Amino acid sequence: MKTLDLSNIDFLEKLKKGKLEAYNYLVDEYHHELCVYAGNLTRDIFTAEDIVQNVFLKLWEQREKLNSKFSIKSFLYRSVYHEFINQYRKKVTLTEVEKEYNNRLNTIIEGENTAEITNLIAMVKAEIQHLPPKCKEMFLLSKQEGLTNVEIAQYLKVSTKAVERQMTRAFSIIREKVGKKTDSILFLLFANTLELELNQQRLVE
Repeated sequence: MKTLDLSNIDFLEKLKKGKLEAYNYLVDEYHHELCVYAGNLTRDIFTAEDIVQNVFLKLWEQREKLNSKFSIKSFLYRSVYHEFINQYRKKVTLTEVEKEYNNRLNTIIEGENTAEITNLIAMVKAEIQHLPPKCKEMFLLSKQEGLTNVEIAQYLKVSTKAVERQMTRAFSIIREKVGKKTDSILFLLFANTLELELNQQRLVE
């Protein structure tokens, strides 16, 4: 299939008119990248593929309503995230998280192409795996499991200061390799943990 310009208004018009050439090209261009992204949210490749399939299906069904001036890339990433929310957090109001998430996502997407975003995510994940053992363990307990520094200290039977030092070390190592977008990428990778934390806070309140 010939290369199409995804930023071209003519492409969007073809998509809105139901041209399969445009739709198939869009799927070929973004399916894998979106599955990788959805997999980071769900931690399950089969669920991730279902989410991406639903996003493309809804895009096709609602193609006539598309705004010709919108960014397809931003739209698809946001759609994947919201589909994830719909499947896993249906009973939880997450307006604050969604707003922050979309701000972070837009900051990254508008400045990078899809391949670069995937590369940044891969770099962060690789650096996490390469952290020193104790540092990695504490970092994942915090970011992946949602534990506080105090809870990590209690779980590992160490001081809170020791946890703080290791967390600072982890962020320093990752930022040195990945750069200024580290925090935004980490937010995208562990957004579901943040949602769970907010949900737990609401239950306590």
